[in-house]
Amino acid sequence: MRYVLALDQGTTSSRALLYDREGIIRGLAQRELQQIYPRASWVEHDPEEIWASQMGVAVEALSRAHARPRDVAALGITNQRETTIIWERKTGNPVHNAIVWQDRRTAPICKQLSERGLEKTVREKTGLLIDAYFSATKIMWILENVNGAREKANAGELAFGTVDSWLIWNLTSGKLHTIDASNASRTMLFNIHEGTWDRELLDALDIPDSILPEVRSSSGSDVPVSTSLALAGVPIGGVAGDQQAALFGQACFGPGMAKCTYGTGAFLLQTLGTEPKPSKSRLLTTIAWQRDNKLEYAMEGSVFAAGSVVQWLRDGLGIIRTADEVEALASTVADNGGVYIVPAFTGLGAPHWDPLARGAIVGITRGTKTGHIARAALESIAFPGDGSVERDARGFRHLAGNPASGWRSRAQRYAAAVSGGSARHPGGSLCRRGIDLARSGISGRSRRWLLAGSGRASGALESGEGVPAGESTARNGKAVSPMAPSGRAV
Repeated sequence: MRYVLALDQGTTSSRALLYDREGIIRGLAQRELQQIYPRASWVEHDPEEIWASQMGVAVEALSRAHARPRDVAALGITNQRETTIIWERKTGNPVHNAIVWQDRRTAPICKQLSERGLEKTVREKTGLLIDAYFSATKIMWILENVNGAREKANAGELAFGTVDSWLIWNLTSGKLHTIDASNASRTMLFNIHEGTWDRELLDALDIPDSILPEVRSSSGSDVPVSTSLALAGVPIGGVAGDQQAALFGQACFGPGMAKCTYGTGAFLLQTLGTEPKPSKSRLLTTIAWQRDNKLEYAMEGSVFAAGSVVQWLRDGLGIIRTADEVEALASTVADNGGVYIVPAFTGLGAPHWDPLARGAIVGITRGTKTGHIARAALESIAFPGDGSVERDARGFRHLAGNPASGWRSRAQRYAAAVSGGSARHPGGSLCRRGIDLARSGISGRSRRWLLAGSGRASGALESGEGVPAGESTARNGKAVSPMAPSGRAV
């Protein structure tokens, strides 16, 4: 039997899933990733742990299916995006921990860039805004604060990459230093119109182009793995940033179709097609994917705290022991009791883009219970995503969401209840705006993109683009097929 292996390197864990020709999961493994907080608002990962954990779960997924490398037709990679790693080309050793997308240490650098009048240039060329969220200022920080990094970079001895680049470098024994177009578009250095690294921005930020990876299409490379015995010879068939992969996996191929994913953060993406369009509401224009050397674009609303709010209830406040307990705790009260949480743990994303904002809890009284805190926390996940839809509602024809399970389902229901006024109607607020709401019946839609992209590249799959044969989403609680732009089922 032939398989496709999906490697999903996320913010809080590394996962691997092994799919057969019918799109059925035959092996699955996951390991949590240590979160490193050197200072307030700083977030780091150990690059070596990223690599080791990803290979560990890949081996485990194969072993659970009793599969060997020769049984795997292709593998695909999806990853946390803007997270920045710089390593030595000669040794492959990182010069610093990975600076995670949530990290806010470069807010002062962003302020300086804005004061230099670069906001307009960045917006027009990259589709982004100047913010510590993106990779560029993280690169600047490492070059200026790690001893000898600037000199080595100027000498061509260092390599930069997002997590996909780091994994591919290690998978190919350092032979390949690449990045796919969707990840490149998150660096604040990539011209999304020309499809190239932008010389003007590189010069303005004093970043040498010698450290940059080669930009490639999101699927179809088929470069073989050479470094790991467990995966030796397996072609790398597809690569995409996690949110773009989820957009594809939700079958949002036509302009106006959109998805909202609730993970560590919440990310609402709308497909634009082959023409990038600027947002009037301080949302982002980004590359969705590149196939057959053709760029396609998306509009994005980025919310930095979603699942991390539940983690905070567990690890910070200690009012739940596991994430699964949050729904039961929130259900012990009839409403939030006037309590509201602003989860600005790492600043605010769209549309505020305030890296210095910090979280708050308001409305606490003597009658406030832990159930009110839990409910307010879940509602805080729903508010920003619903606001992003409201700001660009006319463009959203079809909204696809995460599986209706656990706290994620709760968050989605509250999105309707809070702004739509009907807790019993899961799509209330969105349907009132004329948006066709669909809820996915399965998890791991970013991995589904890898199944499609890698499977199509290798010819391993029998059917499907994005959603394997027989799968469906659920619209307002009823099973439906993914919708085409016209509203026809596909």
